[in-house]
Amino acid sequence: MRKIYFLTFIMSILLISTDMFAQTSSLSAELRPRFEFRNGYKQLMPDGNDPAAFISQRTRLNGFYANENFLFKISLQDVRVWGDVNQLNTSDVNGTSIHEAWGEILFSKAFSIKVGSQEIIYDDHRIFGSVGWAQQARSHDAAILKLKPNSKHDIHLGFAYNAKKESLFKVDYVGMGNYKALQFAHYHGSFNKFGISIMELYNGLAFDSDTSTAVAEKIAWSLTLGSRLTYKSDKVVANIAYYYQGGKNASNKDLAATYFAADVNFNIFSNFIVGIGGEYLSGTASKDKGNGTDNSFTPFYGTNHKFNGWMDYFYVGNHGGNVGLTDIYVPIKFNINKWSFALIPHYFMSAATVSEKQTDGSWKDFSNTLGTEIDFSITYKLNKEVALQAGYSQMLATETMEVLKGGNYNNTNNWAWVMITFKPTFFEK
Repeated sequence: MRKIYFLTFIMSILLISTDMFAQTSSLSAELRPRFEFRNGYKQLMPDGNDPAAFISQRTRLNGFYANENFLFKISLQDVRVWGDVNQLNTSDVNGTSIHEAWGEILFSKAFSIKVGSQEIIYDDHRIFGSVGWAQQARSHDAAILKLKPNSKHDIHLGFAYNAKKESLFKVDYVGMGNYKALQFAHYHGSFNKFGISIMELYNGLAFDSDTSTAVAEKIAWSLTLGSRLTYKSDKVVANIAYYYQGGKNASNKDLAATYFAADVNFNIFSNFIVGIGGEYLSGTASKDKGNGTDNSFTPFYGTNHKFNGWMDYFYVGNHGGNVGLTDIYVPIKFNINKWSFALIPHYFMSAATVSEKQTDGSWKDFSNTLGTEIDFSITYKLNKEVALQAGYSQMLATETMEVLKGGNYNNTNNWAWVMITFKPTFFEK
């Protein structure tokens, strides 16, 4: 904690000292404790197990500075579970970390370069997102070249290259749970009520090319290429997206996968929205997994909690390289004064056949219906700096879901949470 106080003091002095210049600076924070009751969250509740209950907390201190030549941001972060250290602790389990620390050189109004640890967010967060729901969130050590020829067009070129540590000789990156390298290009154009985005992502994952000897690192490269179209008017908001993945998967097997999504939302009244949408992420049949081409689409760095139900059964650190998913959902949202309500039922199906190997070596196929999830949330914004939120989700699973995820689909599977968010701004100029 002494380290946090010292850093806070230094950041405050540096930011306040900018008063004498024509510059912009701010010092803000976030405190976000969240209670969760998990009784079938991420996987079906097994027999003989009790639900989990805990309070996690994210604390952030954010400093921002800007002038006509460059931008700079630093975000210090502490993530903990209440009680994970004793009251007289001298250190923390996770400790204070740097969530973001980046600078952006402004060569002109049309060209800049941003380097350092940073959140990367594009479009609807499906391919690149901040994962803000997770207390730790996500940031990348990367460099991004930004081109903005005018107010309606943006082109970004991104690069990242990761190493385990400083070294005199090569140190393999196998097993680090992160990409070794990536490059991406993103374009967004605005045309009155329409918008178009194009994403090209080259993702390089380190793998051991010879498991019979010492680690022999090579890089498996995949390509994700696609586009997203949007339409927005006073009464209707619609989106459609398609992505293709090819190249090699993390095991250096051939990869050929697809993603398709479409949704439309209607503003029935100024404060009442009803929509319908669907997503398809291709998958690999259970009996074909590990054999031949991998047909499973992976949304590598997206905010996956935002999609496919809030109980995180799919693509939130799980379900990768699996049977894929078809998700049909109907969002219903209502706002009144400081209150917001959301109800989103989902109907889940596997994109490829779910099978289970029998004792005689044969395979038993199951229905592709996985189940229905119902998500509900309520938000009360006390003011622009304080918000209270709560939610409840129920999973009504099928036998197929049990084959896929384990647990018992006949058990009650639900999840509830309550969260308070404080976002004060201490200083802004």
